Amino acid sequence: MLLEVNLTAVDFSLGHAPTPAKRELPPSMIDRMTLILESFDSRGALTLEEVTCRSGLPRSTVHRILDQLVGRGWIDHASFGYCLGARALGLGGSDTGHRRIREAAAPHLHELALQTGAVVHLTVLDGNEVLYLDKVGGQFASSVPSRVGGRFPAYATASGKAILAWLEPERVDALYGKRLPPCTDRTIGDNATLHQELNRIRKRRGVAFEREEAASGIGCVGVALRGVDGPVAALSLAADARSTRLEWVAPIVADAARKITRTLFPDHDREETPGTALPASGSLDRVVAKAAGSR
Repeated sequence: MLLEVNLTAVDFSLGHAPTPAKRELPPSMIDRMTLILESFDSRGALTLEEVTCRSGLPRSTVHRILDQLVGRGWIDHASFGYCLGARALGLGGSDTGHRRIREAAAPHLHELALQTGAVVHLTVLDGNEVLYLDKVGGQFASSVPSRVGGRFPAYATASGKAILAWLEPERVDALYGKRLPPCTDRTIGDNATLHQELNRIRKRRGVAFEREEAASGIGCVGVALRGVDGPVAALSLAADARSTRLEWVAPIVADAARKITRTLFPDHDREETPGTALPASGSLDRVVAKAAGSR
């Protein structure tokens, strides 16, 4: 089933990459490295040609510096392109695990973005914030205030709430005080309301919604990727909050999350507690529709 997401007259057609602007080659190697690293601010994986276009540097220079940055952990290079590495993201000891999550998720992120025309995120919980490991989308991506390596309060995002919903309540309490600093006038403002929201997410079998709680005009659907020890990451889709029926795209997000989870844990056949299993698309449609009607 192909879902069309109306994103307020934004053209998501695939066009030709713009011609790189001609600029004088910076004399300093640090300046060249900075231009290349700054190319990754607005989305996740980039091809060599895209980094060349964004940095304005010669292709041979970009290729040589990228190889050096890969060797030192600042950039990762996988089959889906180049992306920020552990040192750039500040992941420290989580490098190996997060790289594995990103590689497993990458094809599904791109497929979901192409299928819906929306912006797709991959996040992990770091402290009481979500850390963005990847971001894929078209021109609408610039309207979503997130970036690879960036952070946001977990309670204000769909992906963050999707992860928090599967943590012990005591652990959630340890992450936040009674009052939660707002990002917008729709952000959850206290711990008690947060727990009520997390309970609703569990009743929806893990599907989290966020409507202009992190940024005005943006709505999101999030689903956690769960292993035997709990949630390891989350997948989310961001679109225009005023024109997109988030309930319609929720099943396709959950299906992508299921595929990524199977890739990450192929030998793990978790015995689910009744009511917590990630459902097949048909049953999820009914769960989401029921939950939406009860709001």
